[in-house]
Amino acid sequence: MKMNEGVEWAMHSCVNLSWLPGEAVTAKRLAAFYDLPSAYLNKQLQALTRAGILSSASGPKGGFQLARDPRNITLLDIVIAIDGADEAFRCAQILKAGPGADPRADYREICLVSQAMRAAELTYRRELAGQTIADIVARVEAQSPSAPDNTRRWFANLKS
Repeated sequence: MKMNEGVEWAMHSCVNLSWLPGEAVTAKRLAAFYDLPSAYLNKQLQALTRAGILSSASGPKGGFQLARDPRNITLLDIVIAIDGADEAFRCAQILKAGPGADPRADYREICLVSQAMRAAELTYRRELAGQTIADIVARVEAQSPSAPDNTRRWFANLKS
């Protein structure tokens, strides 16, 4: 499974926005923080807005901000907003074409490969659903206590 790089960008943007409560930040400014392409990051931020993770406002004081408390934004919420809700593994029921196949069987349910892949994906999704942006923020702050202030200073000093 390959995850869209926009997932990483979106998660980092949410962490940074958590340190700027009440401040609307443009996609251009968020992109400049990590030297990312602004237009592409904007697409990710729009997807987060459609998912209700961010809110956006246009105009001279417009931009993006968290629409929910960071404790209520799971990593799975972000992955789904960016990459969609489809399962990574899609059983095509190739066993139906094999020798001795039962044409009436639903191999998505009885195929051991399908079962193993669905179990693995469920574990992956549970792990992502069990972690929030607030959890990541807390770990970042424990590892690098100056990160919130450094981030706030950087955005305060950035022009445009």
